[in-house]
Amino acid sequence: MSVGTSSAPGAHGARRAAAGLSDPVDAHTGVHPDELPDGLVVADARGRVICFNTAAARITTREPAEVVGLPLDTALPLEDLEGRRWWQLTDPYGGLAIRRRQPERNLLLPGGREVLVSARYVRVRPAGPLHRLVVTLRDTEARRRTERGHAELIATVAHELRSPLTSVKGFTATLLAKWERFTDDQKRLMLETVDADADRVTRLIAELLDISRIDSGRLEVRRQPVDIGAAVGRHIQAHVAAGLPADRFLLRLAQPLPPLWADPDKIDQVLGNLVENAVRHGEGTVTIDVTAAASPREGEDTGTSVTVSDEGPGIPEESMNRVFTRFWRGSRRGGTGLGLYIVKGIVEAHGGAITVGRAGGGGAEFRFTLPVAAPAYLD
Repeated sequence: MSVGTSSAPGAHGARRAAAGLSDPVDAHTGVHPDELPDGLVVADARGRVICFNTAAARITTREPAEVVGLPLDTALPLEDLEGRRWWQLTDPYGGLAIRRRQPERNLLLPGGREVLVSARYVRVRPAGPLHRLVVTLRDTEARRRTERGHAELIATVAHELRSPLTSVKGFTATLLAKWERFTDDQKRLMLETVDADADRVTRLIAELLDISRIDSGRLEVRRQPVDIGAAVGRHIQAHVAAGLPADRFLLRLAQPLPPLWADPDKIDQVLGNLVENAVRHGEGTVTIDVTAAASPREGEDTGTSVTVSDEGPGIPEESMNRVFTRFWRGSRRGGTGLGLYIVKGIVEAHGGAITVGRAGGGGAEFRFTLPVAAPAYLD
């Protein structure tokens, strides 16, 4: 990164220009330091700060005009977690001449605020004197939230796995030790329980894999023609076959519907979760409306909308903004609280959108809209 004067410094640059300071701009890309997402602090060969970008100002709560021109250890007085002055400890200008970088580590700003700091030592020649020291700063809060989310996910899944695995182990151990003592009916009952618990473990693992793919942006969508009305009908029939009365469900299918290209397995997963939630947590009639709607994608006129509503107590207004977050279970316990998070990830992977609100009958209403879309090879 070369040192020059920005041609369009903006408000921040104007303040720096008024102070007689210049901004470093990359000569090849024209990227201004204030456009970088991380804090950037650059010191010259004398250890004086020559660049202090907006992100660094936000993280340290110091104005660039105050610190540019100051010695680095004064402008950025960092300490390690044991209270030692960091620049005295590492001595970038007088220490080993073969060092080229400092790996990222947690350090403390004045007042005890923790930041992630890494540094690059720029030398004109190998083992030569330090020509420039480039320091990056990152706020630790976002990383801590991610780490807390991962820890909560592990704890939740471990808790949910413990119960079915304990059951499987208990029944299989009992059958192996006392097989001859049980009647055929007793054996069948225990094996059916083991089978159901194994299915539960499989579902938990599938949820965990879905979350991993959603979080990493690797959720694949294999688009095929989908008859959304028939897909909803299959879920209703499954619940009726399981013992629910047929009049518990109302399917309203508007015609004509635009052709829909989507991943049938993943759309089944979305429908299954929303209908199951309406049955389990709602009351009265579960109504599913399938209609044509405006596409959530720009440049497309139509899409397909599915609304699942019930007549239960609904979702409290203050909880609406947390429904699609991890571990949200509402007022009733049970389950991992991951289903709606996965539903949102699947809908958005299709380029769609999902909302939650209050149904006309007072219950919960979930509505997702998918673009018509089509596989790339048909474009």
